[in-house]
Amino acid sequence: MEQVRSNRKGAKLRISEIYSSLQGEGLLTGTPSVFVRASGCNLRCWFCDTPFASWHPEGTYYSVDEILTQVAERHTGHVVLTGGEPFIFANLHELCHGLRSAGEHLTIETAATIYQRLECDLISISPKLSGSAPDASHGSWQRTHNQRRQRLDIVRKLMSEHPYQLKFVVDNLGDAREMLDYLQELGPYDGQRVLVMPQGTQQAELERQADWLVPWCEHYGLQFCPRAHIAWYGNLRGT
Repeated sequence: MEQVRSNRKGAKLRISEIYSSLQGEGLLTGTPSVFVRASGCNLRCWFCDTPFASWHPEGTYYSVDEILTQVAERHTGHVVLTGGEPFIFANLHELCHGLRSAGEHLTIETAATIYQRLECDLISISPKLSGSAPDASHGSWQRTHNQRRQRLDIVRKLMSEHPYQLKFVVDNLGDAREMLDYLQELGPYDGQRVLVMPQGTQQAELERQADWLVPWCEHYGLQFCPRAHIAWYGNLRGT
C-alpha cells in the first residue's frame, strides 16, 4: 500500500480544480457545494472520470491558506474534498481543520486505502471492486491497483469515526454480486447509507443501467444513487 506522502513544494497541496456546483452524488445530492479536487491517486480505475487527477495528474500547488481563501470567496457552507485521492497528502489535516474552523460542512471522498485521522462531517467511502482494475496493457498498474484497492480494516475504522456513506460503482450483475459479498465481509452497516451507482458518463447509458439496478437495489435494501450531475450538466469538468 502506498504510504501517505510528504507534499512537495513545502507545505502545499497539488489541486487540480476548485469550483462551485451542486453535489451530484450521494446523501447530499442537490446541495450547493465548493469542490476542492486534490491531484494524485494511488489507484488507477479503468473507468475513472477524472483522469486529470489520477492517470495524468495536473494542477497547481496551493498552501492551505490559499485554498481556504478560494473556498471563502465561493462560500456555500458545504465543501467536498475529493480527488484523485486526498488521503495521500500528509498535511491534509491542516486543510480539514481550517475548513471546519471556518464553519464549513466538510465531506471527504476517498477509496479508503490509506488512513489518516481527519476532521469531517461526512466520509464518503468508495470501495473499489475487482472489475475496477485496468487491463494488462497498463503494465504494472493492474497489479498495483489490485494490491491496493481493498482495505476493509481502514473502511471499518473510518466508518467508526465519522458519519459515513459507502458508494459503489457497479457496471454489471457480477459487480453487484461482488458488492454483496464485500458488505457481508465488512460487517455491520446501514443499508440507507450504502449507495449503488451505475458506471457510465452518458445519460443514456446511465438510464439503461438504472433499468435493472434500481429494482436490484430495492430487493436488497440498498440505495440507488443516480449520477445527477450528468443529467444536469453532462460529462463536463468543473460540474
